[in-house]
Amino acid sequence: MTNPHFTPAPPPLVPYAALPCSAAEFRERALYWAAEFACCAYYEPNGAEYPHGPFEQLLAVTNTPDLAPTALAELESWLNRPATGPRCGFVTYDVKNEIEALSSGHFDGLQWPALHFFTPETWLYWTPEGVEIHGATVGVLAAILATVVPVEAPLPVATLRPRLPKNEYLAAVEAIREDILNGEVYELNLCQEFYAEAVALEPVGTFLRLTAASPTPFAGFYKWHDRYLLCASPERFLQKNGPQLVSQPIKGTIRRGATLAEDERLREQLRHDEKERAENLMIVDLVRNDLARVAETGTVQVPELFGLYSFRHVWQMISTVQAQLRPGVKLADILRATFPMGSMTGAPKIRAMQLIELYERTRRGLYSGTLGYVLPSGDFDFNVVIRSLQYRAGTGYLSFQVGSAITYDSDPEREYDECLLKARALLEVLGAAVN
Repeated sequence: MTNPHFTPAPPPLVPYAALPCSAAEFRERALYWAAEFACCAYYEPNGAEYPHGPFEQLLAVTNTPDLAPTALAELESWLNRPATGPRCGFVTYDVKNEIEALSSGHFDGLQWPALHFFTPETWLYWTPEGVEIHGATVGVLAAILATVVPVEAPLPVATLRPRLPKNEYLAAVEAIREDILNGEVYELNLCQEFYAEAVALEPVGTFLRLTAASPTPFAGFYKWHDRYLLCASPERFLQKNGPQLVSQPIKGTIRRGATLAEDERLREQLRHDEKERAENLMIVDLVRNDLARVAETGTVQVPELFGLYSFRHVWQMISTVQAQLRPGVKLADILRATFPMGSMTGAPKIRAMQLIELYERTRRGLYSGTLGYVLPSGDFDFNVVIRSLQYRAGTGYLSFQVGSAITYDSDPEREYDECLLKARALLEVLGAAVN
């Protein structure tokens, strides 16, 4: 029988003032320590203020992954197992093939599993007061503090090649405009890959440079054996907080200005851009319909439409859609109703995904999938995997993908320039150019 007067021990908090190094240096050492494990996941909010909050700052590791789910059909029974800490993982874009009668046949240089989650042996939470260490904690603090941060390596690559040459990309945009005119879709998100081979990348240092160059609220680092995701995402896919579901699709991008006056002019230009507003509204409607499939009747709302948010290199137009979840609906059910996220497909979603397979040249894999964590309460938070480097250490394959939403009003050259704008921080971090 539980003693009603029993007070559990407080979590093992290490105050920042008790660390023999700065908080930033501790984070760096902790990431290098974590990257020695078979699987690790790190979620970085970058101190961002964001509606409904950014990611929690969380680091989780394991050397002995349990029988992890590899398909959506296995996810719920796995999540039903008792857990005292978070479950961490990702869902690739290719899980669409399990949800709908779709396929993915393009080249895939990374070979992620379709879906992966793990239960950590040890996990760390960063709080305003210090760092909490949970799970198997013996020797962890000492091991992190003893971790040697390597000397910064030379930049690994000078150029990246497009899987889809520019002339073919421009032709694809024109073909999609024709599809829209013919009533196939209203909007389609067309993505392209830039890649390099035989690269010797240092993943942790590269991730830290990426988050310094592009601090975003839903950044993350994920290692699965010899594959690495280095993610600087500004976009939330789905958050569950109690019965409330929140999705915050991004559609609408413009560069930042070099001066305050230019920055404000560009912000207002984005605010009044009819094409960008139309793109955003179409995806908001799609997200509303997706959430309605798992929501209490009449609870789907749009508390913010066409919100403008600044990031290091770009202004983004972000809307917030929320709903009250029906009782008994689980994560796998929610994913079946909402995945992939509409901001990365277009509308209507199924036809858009069929055309994506026709026009793109690379399997998306983890790009435009989602990275996140599920708490013991059942609450969760997942991002949209964009603005991300992916690396396979065993082969040296390095890749990133970028995209933009094509509507009938799209100008092909402008869409290509938007792709390069979104790639800017990634190229800066690599010290590379597109060949």
